[in-house]
Amino acid sequence: MSRRSGILEFAVLGLLREAPMHGYELRKRLNTSLGIFRAFSYGTLYPCLKTLVANGWLIEEPGSAPEEALAASLAGRRAKIVYRLTAEGKEHFEELLSHTGPDAWEDEHFAARFAFFGQTEREVRMRVLEGRRSRLEERLEKMRASLNRTRERLDDYTLELQRHGMESVEREVRWLNELIESERAGRDQRSGPDAPEGAAQQQNRESGETGGLPRHGGSTRPDPSDDTAK
Repeated sequence: MSRRSGILEFAVLGLLREAPMHGYELRKRLNTSLGIFRAFSYGTLYPCLKTLVANGWLIEEPGSAPEEALAASLAGRRAKIVYRLTAEGKEHFEELLSHTGPDAWEDEHFAARFAFFGQTEREVRMRVLEGRRSRLEERLEKMRASLNRTRERLDDYTLELQRHGMESVEREVRWLNELIESERAGRDQRSGPDAPEGAAQQQNRESGETGGLPRHGGSTRPDPSDDTAK
């Protein structure tokens, strides 16, 4: 399985964990909620769905009322199929959510992982964010070294493009720093011995889904997949 198809399978499982959907709904969500999949087509999505069904992670169900299904059959149209996550599929997705290795730090995979941070344990979020920051800091160091070596040979427009790429990476590093500090602050606040904890706070703590995003106004998140310096 290629890395890109693995990202698509991860995203499909994550979306279906929220609710069953048919193929058109899935493709729309992939395009609108997860912009990294804008280029994906039905020709890519349906083989992925078939693979997930064959693995036992999804099941196919008729998605129309009986009379609508009959009308579709009489008209020669194919009735809509709804895809539902199985218990095994949910368990597999939760296992994928727990992975924090280098693949989770790469551009497209990180964007997909971040989209499902609300379903991810806090400690896993921290490891993924810190790994992504480390990867970008390494990239930024290489970009600066390359620019210093080639500056004399670059024309003004190429030089400006190089600077733009560096600024994009620097912006994402600053954004990651904010997220990491927010995660730490939320964890420290709830772990303090004198911190009161209501029922809602306890439920969020147990699920690992509280905190993580900066609460100050005016902050915008750069698109992790929009990296001009790849």
